[in-house]
Amino acid sequence: MSYGERPAYLIDRLEDGELKDTLLACQWQTPERTRFSIGHRGASLMFPEHTVQANRAAARQGAGILECDVTFTKDQELVCRHAQNDLHTTTNILTTDLAGKCSTPFSPAQGGEDAVAECLTSDITLAEFQTLTPKMDSSDPTATTPEAYQGGVAPWRTTLYADGAELMTHAESIALFDSLGADFTPELKTPEVEMPFEGYSREDYAQALIDEYRAAGIDPSRVWAQSFDLDDVLYWIENEPGFGKQAVYLMDEYADPRYDPNDPGTWPHSMEELKTMGVNYIAPPMWMLVTLDDAGEMVPNALAMAAQEAGMSVITWTLERSGPLANGGGWYFRTVADAIDSDGDYYELLHVLAQDVGVVGVFSDWPATVTYYANCMGL
Repeated sequence: MSYGERPAYLIDRLEDGELKDTLLACQWQTPERTRFSIGHRGASLMFPEHTVQANRAAARQGAGILECDVTFTKDQELVCRHAQNDLHTTTNILTTDLAGKCSTPFSPAQGGEDAVAECLTSDITLAEFQTLTPKMDSSDPTATTPEAYQGGVAPWRTTLYADGAELMTHAESIALFDSLGADFTPELKTPEVEMPFEGYSREDYAQALIDEYRAAGIDPSRVWAQSFDLDDVLYWIENEPGFGKQAVYLMDEYADPRYDPNDPGTWPHSMEELKTMGVNYIAPPMWMLVTLDDAGEMVPNALAMAAQEAGMSVITWTLERSGPLANGGGWYFRTVADAIDSDGDYYELLHVLAQDVGVVGVFSDWPATVTYYANCMGL
């Protein structure tokens, strides 16, 4: 295992103070695996997401839990993709003979309109999926050819480690993560096709995910199955209680413009209601757990305090998804943007999440950052 240079880079950019002194004092520590550190699609800051290589890198950085976002192919086989409809940005499908099978074929930029395409895993079979080459998630909206559309990689990411990357089925991810000594957090992705899909129901899909852990002989205590759809979580709680006990409700209440994590009156469910349903784990994005106090300091918000009072375990996402933080950090830092002005603030927010909010795990695109902190703080 290795931390590499990034944790030290971020610590150097912290303001002088107790947190910086504490983290600097740990600079010669030996890295150890920790479940507090969760690989977000692997180590996807620098490796193509959901690939063998991204997850090996995440494990080398000490991530104790690794993620496969799960969707399905035309022949109803489970594969690792962030969304059912992302093949046009995460693989080379548009430059292959399979391009003609895409739901929305490539259309070049013209007349002031962006280039468009949409390719779903359910457009192709598993065998066809396995012929694709993964790439960094990106697209060039100004492209006039499928080849040019492959570009558009954010300047703070890299293609340096993309060559030779390998896609994974969900079953292959289970075998790989187990061999790496890591545990599992599969996410059942919302289908982009109408369900049932050729007779394949949403319940069939949720059950198939669990069945592949059973087939691999994985103990349920090592699995944190996730979904943004509360019905999926409740399905697991009712039908697979061993797995349901650790099922994670990914909270997307923010999709409702009326929602305010500081106003319980806008929440679709209270923390007590979720707990009564059998939900033990929630996973809101980072900004949904913090706010700024009168002094402009980051502190837990009403949602975070309610989760603590209800005895809810909280996981959050996604550290280091925002790139450089000089301009406030964007979507993931939206409730504390006024306190964000340097890359060192990755550690400032992480510290508040860990020590004040009490989260039990943090997804990161570069797990070494979280691993370093967790090891240093004894988490």
